[in-house]
Amino acid sequence: MMGRQGGDQSRLFYLFNLEERIPARHLLRRINPVVSRILDELRDKLRPFYSEIGRPSVDPELMLRMLIIAYSYGIRSERRLCEEIELHLAYRWFCRLGLEDKVPDHSTFSVNRHGRFRDGDVLRQFFEAVVTACVDAGLVKGEGFAIDASVMEADASRYHGESPDEIDWSRTERRTRAVAEFLTALESGGENPDRKPPKVISPTDPCSAWTAKANKRVQFGYGLNYLIDVEHAIIVDVEATPARTYDEVAATKTMITRTEERFGIKPARLAADTAYGTGKLLGWLTASGIAPHIPVWEMSDRDDGTLSRRDFTFDIDTNVYRCPEGKVLRTTGRIHEGRTILYRASKRDCQVCPLKPKCCPNMPFRKIPRDVNERARDCARALANTPEFAISHDERKKVEMRFAHLKTHHRFERLRLRGLTGARDEFHLAATAQNLKTLANCIPRPPTT
Repeated sequence: MMGRQGGDQSRLFYLFNLEERIPARHLLRRINPVVSRILDELRDKLRPFYSEIGRPSVDPELMLRMLIIAYSYGIRSERRLCEEIELHLAYRWFCRLGLEDKVPDHSTFSVNRHGRFRDGDVLRQFFEAVVTACVDAGLVKGEGFAIDASVMEADASRYHGESPDEIDWSRTERRTRAVAEFLTALESGGENPDRKPPKVISPTDPCSAWTAKANKRVQFGYGLNYLIDVEHAIIVDVEATPARTYDEVAATKTMITRTEERFGIKPARLAADTAYGTGKLLGWLTASGIAPHIPVWEMSDRDDGTLSRRDFTFDIDTNVYRCPEGKVLRTTGRIHEGRTILYRASKRDCQVCPLKPKCCPNMPFRKIPRDVNERARDCARALANTPEFAISHDERKKVEMRFAHLKTHHRFERLRLRGLTGARDEFHLAATAQNLKTLANCIPRPPTT
């Protein structure tokens, strides 16, 4: 006979222990010891940013715990986050809220997040503390690093881009935190004066870059830069930049230098894709004693059938190039645009050369540009033929998987905060959540009961 649930089985009193309801294998329980220790250390650093008078504010530890939940489980709305914590027992337990404790209102949560957390650089400190925990757990070997960048769409409409000269920043609706940050950087000379200003910027988030890198669709975005240790794919540093290749490559030096200063870790080798194979970066890496397992960005190859630079031989002792006919190309030593030295053949030699139609058909004589860091480029080319380079090439996929996991499982494809500072906050939280998950997965799980 089919049973039927009775309607008069309610009890007046319940003995309910929230601690006993959270399984030992639950992610939040496994990361809780690390998070609790870090937050205890951060509390003293946060105290100067809170007044001794007035109404008590939202506990910063509660806010950080809520943010960890949000970025670990892909909850992209602060309003929804507060609703989920209101209902979810594990979330309440992790936030140290009892069944009758009130969850902070989403508006109060947002105001505190934008203010004191940024003033105290709390999210950066929290991220570095988690990396330190990963180092102490033996998850960071420090021998090989990999770097890459992924475009994250900014909270700005791609249909409302304007020329910088056409925007009136004094209008009332333009007086936002993101605009103020952009104008401050502009006045302080934060942009590289040698680079051309962007043709299109967003009036709502002018720090973002107009890019077509993500999904081949033109949009405003930021570059999420990850530097990982390839042993367990721990993110040892993260940096936010406008979604431009130049800025993303430049962030490499910042992250490697900062990792050595903060954690005393310097990689023996760095893996990256061809976008990072510029002479300037390769020169810096080799000078720093880091083997560049990076394909060289070749710009001298030709597809029109004429001779390329590969067909010329460089004599390092005499500092000259020799063409296939044995003629010499010399240089004055002048550096052009800060990175290139030109080697020129004699016009007299080229005019009577039988290879001129195949060498320089549209010029009176042949010119060959040589990067000032060509020795570093040659070093990278030599490493490309080694078994170690092939291993690094495979390991580089780990950083790409970090981005794929972030967008798929954490639902992180579009930013919610504006400005470079907002992007930095979100990227720190995303990297922290991913490292905590890796740390939890590498710690032996308790047996199921």
